[in-house]
Amino acid sequence: MSDDTTSANVGPRFAGMAKDSGLRRGNIPWRRLAFPMLFLILLLVFIVTVPTFWSASTLKNVIAGGAVLMLVALAMTVVVSTGGIDLSVDTSFDLGAWFVVVIMLNTGLPWPVAALLAMAIGSLVGLINALLIARLRISPFLATLGVYFVGRSFQKVGTNGGGNVEFFDMPDAFHEIGAGNILGINTKAWIAAVVALLVWFALSRTVFGRRIEAIGMQERSAVNMGIPVSRYKTEAYVLSSAICALGGVLLTAQLQMFTPLTGYNYQTDAISAVFIGAAMHQRVRPNVGGTVFAVLFLSTVGTGLDLMGLDFNLKVAIRGLILVLALAAVSGLAKSSLVGRGR
Repeated sequence: MSDDTTSANVGPRFAGMAKDSGLRRGNIPWRRLAFPMLFLILLLVFIVTVPTFWSASTLKNVIAGGAVLMLVALAMTVVVSTGGIDLSVDTSFDLGAWFVVVIMLNTGLPWPVAALLAMAIGSLVGLINALLIARLRISPFLATLGVYFVGRSFQKVGTNGGGNVEFFDMPDAFHEIGAGNILGINTKAWIAAVVALLVWFALSRTVFGRRIEAIGMQERSAVNMGIPVSRYKTEAYVLSSAICALGGVLLTAQLQMFTPLTGYNYQTDAISAVFIGAAMHQRVRPNVGGTVFAVLFLSTVGTGLDLMGLDFNLKVAIRGLILVLALAAVSGLAKSSLVGRGR
C-alpha cells in the first residue's frame, strides 16, 4: 500500500485533525511544540507548587496510578486500529471485576482460574460487539453504545441497585497482584507493561496487526484484498474486552471489593489517550507507544492535582481543561504531520 494511499485513508479516521494548516515541508511548525510545551509547563507548575512532586515516590505513584488506565487504553487502541470505537469498555471492565469475586466466593476455585474465567466472561462483551458490527453491519458507535446501556442495567440489577460486593477475605496472593510491589514498582504496573509489549508485538510484528491496520485504513480495500474482515474485527473486539476485563480483575484485587459502574471512570481517558497517541504518530495512526506516553501524561496530571490538595470539584474542572488543551495541542500536531507529508 503506497504512502499516498495511506495518507488519503488515514484522514477520515481522524477527520478533525486533517485540515490543511498552510504549513510546508521543511519548517518547524509551532504546532509540533504545543504538546511538549504544555507538558513542560504542567511539570513546572507541579514542581513549584508541590515541593515533593519531583521525587521517586511521585514517579512510582504516576506509574501505579496509570496502570489500570493503561490496560483500558491499550484495549481501546486495538479497536480503534480497526477504524472503530468501543463505548462499552467499561462493561467488559466491570464484568471482569465483578465475576472474579463471584467465582471465588461461590466456587472455591484458585484465584488464577477465577481470574481467567472472569476475563473470558468479560470478553463475551467483545464477541457481542463484533456480531453487531461485523455481522449485522451496525456502526461501532451505536452498537457499543447499546451494549454499554445493557451492561449498566445488568450491573444494577445484579447488585441490587449498585451496592458494593466486598471480598476482604480474598487470598493474599490475589491481593498482591493489585496492591503488591515488585522491585519497588506496583505489580499492576508490571502487568500493564507486559500487556503493552504483547499488544505492541501483535499490532506491529504480526499478520494480525498488518491486517487490522489495513482494515482500519480502508475496509473496502481490505475486502478486495481478500482479508476476512469480519474475522479480524471479531478477534480485535474480543481481545480488547479481555484486556479490559483484566484491568477490572486487578482493580478488584487492589480494593478487595467490586463497585458497580467503576469502569466508566476510565472510558473517556482511554479514548483521549488513544487520540493523543495517534496524533503523535508520523502517520497519525493508533499506536501502542503513543498510547503509553499519553497515559503517563494523564496519570502525571492526575497525581499532580491530587498532591496540590485542591477541592474535588475544582480539581475535576482543571483536569478537564488540561485534557481539552492537550487534545487541541495534539490535533495541531497531527495537522502538521499530515501537511508535512504533502497533504
